[in-house]
Amino acid sequence: MISNKVFVIGLPRTATTSLCQATLELGFTTAHTAYTNNTFEHAQIIADTPIFFDYAHFDQQFPGAKFILLERSPQLWIPSIRQLLERMLANLQRQDGGSNPMLRHCFNQVFAPLTRENIASDDFLSHCYLRHQQQAHQYFATRPQDLLSIDVSQVGSFEKLCLFLEVGAGGNGFKQINQGGKITAWKQIKSPLKIESTNKGKIERVLVGKAY
Repeated sequence: MISNKVFVIGLPRTATTSLCQATLELGFTTAHTAYTNNTFEHAQIIADTPIFFDYAHFDQQFPGAKFILLERSPQLWIPSIRQLLERMLANLQRQDGGSNPMLRHCFNQVFAPLTRENIASDDFLSHCYLRHQQQAHQYFATRPQDLLSIDVSQVGSFEKLCLFLEVGAGGNGFKQINQGGKITAWKQIKSPLKIESTNKGKIERVLVGKAY
């Protein structure tokens, strides 16, 4: 079993929850989102916010870390991310401090400029997706051994994950969860290896040396 910290840098709605559930079943402490330093200390696998945008920072903070870039067909990803962004837009645009600053930071950077008109545009969302994928591949161009790029819907993707994590192909593979626009499946998952993302609902504005 790999001992390195592993960061999942796929964008939201690329099956980050499915991957995190799989890593729990493979025996890894796992956090889906990380909003406290305690989360970074105790979780070996960390996904979603703020990882998908600030992975370069955490790469510097955790020498030897490995990274997983999730892929998804844009034809499937676009309507899914649109539904999520439409639901989140009001909070992401708030300036009164009432919403999670890490969410605002990450989403407003990756989907800039984040407007209702852009959310409605397939071309805009496709551009955001492709830009993120290209930037990740460029960042790891000289370190291909540190990056696994998979689409969990593809045959053999689970075996590739297990090889990357240096474990036998145990568990039940990737499960389809968070379907129909739902994004709450992670809350329902029970495991002693699941690491809380917050401190009783509270977040920390400085994570491993980076202020939000």
